[in-house]
Amino acid sequence: MATDPSKLQSFPSKPRVFILSDISNEPDDAESLVRYLLYSNQFRTEGLVACTSTWMKNKVCPQDMHKIIDAYADVEKNLNSHAHPDFQYPTAQYLKSIVKAGAPVYGFKAVGDNVPLSEGGELLLQSITAKSDDPLWVLCWGGTNVLAQVLHRLRSTHSEPDFAALRGKLRVYAISDQDDTGPYIRHSFPDILYIASVHGWNQYGMAAWTGISGDKYYGFDQGGPDFSKLTKEWIREHIQIGPLGSVYPDYLFIPEGDTPTFLYLVQNGLGVSENPDFGSWGGRYGRTDVSGSGLHSNHFSDVADIVVGGDGKTYKSNHATIWRWREAYQNDFAARIQWTLKPLASANHHPIVSVNGVLGSEPVYVSAEAGTTIKLDASGTYDPDGDSLTFKWWHYREPSASQWLVFLEVEEVKIEKQDTEGRIVNITLPGPEKCCVDLLSRQAVATGQVLHVILEVTDSGTPNLTSYRRVVIQATNKDLRGGGATGEAIGDVMVGFEA
Repeated sequence: MATDPSKLQSFPSKPRVFILSDISNEPDDAESLVRYLLYSNQFRTEGLVACTSTWMKNKVCPQDMHKIIDAYADVEKNLNSHAHPDFQYPTAQYLKSIVKAGAPVYGFKAVGDNVPLSEGGELLLQSITAKSDDPLWVLCWGGTNVLAQVLHRLRSTHSEPDFAALRGKLRVYAISDQDDTGPYIRHSFPDILYIASVHGWNQYGMAAWTGISGDKYYGFDQGGPDFSKLTKEWIREHIQIGPLGSVYPDYLFIPEGDTPTFLYLVQNGLGVSENPDFGSWGGRYGRTDVSGSGLHSNHFSDVADIVVGGDGKTYKSNHATIWRWREAYQNDFAARIQWTLKPLASANHHPIVSVNGVLGSEPVYVSAEAGTTIKLDASGTYDPDGDSLTFKWWHYREPSASQWLVFLEVEEVKIEKQDTEGRIVNITLPGPEKCCVDLLSRQAVATGQVLHVILEVTDSGTPNLTSYRRVVIQATNKDLRGGGATGEAIGDVMVGFEA
């Protein structure tokens, strides 16, 4: 079957992305940039700024970004043959034009009333103050002093209402704190949506983002994640091939520690960028302060997922919010490297998912009474290459929970296949006493839990590729059924429950 380019993945929008990278302090930033370029037709990349970090305090290396983009130039045409006509890859010439240098100093030495903005800072200032109302995602692979210097400048040159409006467009995903300006930004500007693991300085093994590849190096969740597609041998065979793959360096500590920042934004039908608590290839994060008035009211930090590992054992960790998707994201990487080498007809492409007659990657939102059954129909799903498809529906319970003890709070929905392939399923919600009562007071509520059902569609191509669709179900209880005994403390209402 000939693949029709117009049947390939398309996207509802292109998120604006600005990258700050301490490239060349070690190989992982270069590795992440190679992978990022393979997804760059999904994004409006507005800046690639070389910055410092605690690991490289006094120099920046934009020239090393140029080397990778030079290799990208050799595969740009071939990549575009694997992309939807309306979602072509950016030109290498454009990408080179947005490579800039941050200040070659550490942290706060780049911030102050009498400190000029760096080249990278000027470009970031231009993006933040642009007329677009779309969010600007600042992905921080190193230190954050380029962002800090721009925020300092904006605060001194704008009224508070205007400055607040500009902050309202900012979204930050930082790979922990790698200089002294990250905590300052979160403390000084708590209204900025800011995703970052919180842990002791330099204790990176505790961070969720290390779930991308760090289980061997840091020693967490041993036996759960499958490391076979992260070995240097696998990478040499499947990634370090062709012009672009050849500039992917061997890893020193862990590969691609910065990659979760943009896997979080990849439009594969799983993640919802404005909801860090939903979970995606880039991990799942919860609001640090739920009071709505605290210093970190819009800061999101680590939470845990409960995942059955490759050894059959159950793991509960922040790292699992990422490594649970490893098979899929590594296959995806390998397939895209093939796009740099092969013609359209010779490579594999993603299934295109339809739910209830709607094609695309955006979540499907429905409302249903507690205890009732709804039908979800993915029969319109297709594979652009004509491959056979496997359908897997499952209840992602963790995004509905407010606590670590997920199974005490979120009852599993019942999923029943209505056809042999599983394209059509019936979903039965828990009764109102399970999903429409207040956790503490046990009083019935009219609007209960938000439940998440994930559809994974995997093709039979080589390597297998997976697309997703998230169905977000608002449980309702119009007759206020199911209330129980009221308590004044959690212990009053949890008697009889066991963790």
